[in-house]
Amino acid sequence: MSMAGTHPAQPATVVRPLPGRRYDHLFFASLSWAMLTTAFVGFAPTYYLAGIFHAPLPSRIVHVHAVVFSSWILLLVTQTSLVSGGRVDLHRRLGIAGFVLACLMVIVGVLAATDALARSAGAPIRDPLSFYIVPLTDVLVFATLMVFAFRHRRNAATHKRLIYVASSGILIAAIARWPWSFVHRNAPHAAFVVYGFLAVLMMYDWWATRKLHRATLWASAFLIFVDQLRLPLGKTAAWHAFAAWVQAIAR
Repeated sequence: MSMAGTHPAQPATVVRPLPGRRYDHLFFASLSWAMLTTAFVGFAPTYYLAGIFHAPLPSRIVHVHAVVFSSWILLLVTQTSLVSGGRVDLHRRLGIAGFVLACLMVIVGVLAATDALARSAGAPIRDPLSFYIVPLTDVLVFATLMVFAFRHRRNAATHKRLIYVASSGILIAAIARWPWSFVHRNAPHAAFVVYGFLAVLMMYDWWATRKLHRATLWASAFLIFVDQLRLPLGKTAAWHAFAAWVQAIAR
């Protein structure tokens, strides 16, 4: 029999399917618990283990801010746990409450930052006028990402990534209070830990779909851009004049 025109059999190529969104529920639920742990470790000595409502915080607005911030982190854990448990119906009902709480976060965040600026004469902050830009830009990033998260609430993949990046950005105050010298009250090092949260999301996107989700990419880039821009901007004469004006009014 002639073998002309025949070809040796080629080994079959095994194509492994990508995980896709099969592990999204577990991943985002785990991250929300990591955020809860991050916040607890940072604020435990001065708030959670100091009596919460009886904690010796410097003003009433700081107490309100602590309650609102804690409520947001707890809501984040609740929402991701509901989705992971298949209770999307309850998740959607709580979504409106989440939007209201996010708006309250923005308002109280600005008030707490301004209150700290007004009290800065006796505070251990070396340059309170420059530092004022840090909490304000944290609020700016959070508010911006929350607006887009609300607009994309029917696109689950985009919505939860925007929520995750927005929540990562407001953890810097808790991280700066971790009881370890390499991050304790060191803003650049605390920011790198926040970037670590973003890196975890990027790695998950790549593992799950072999590409970065668009929301992950632009939201992370926006957070990092603002974070890197605010410190040099906060040292300018124009910002000092603005912060001094706010400080005078607040006092």
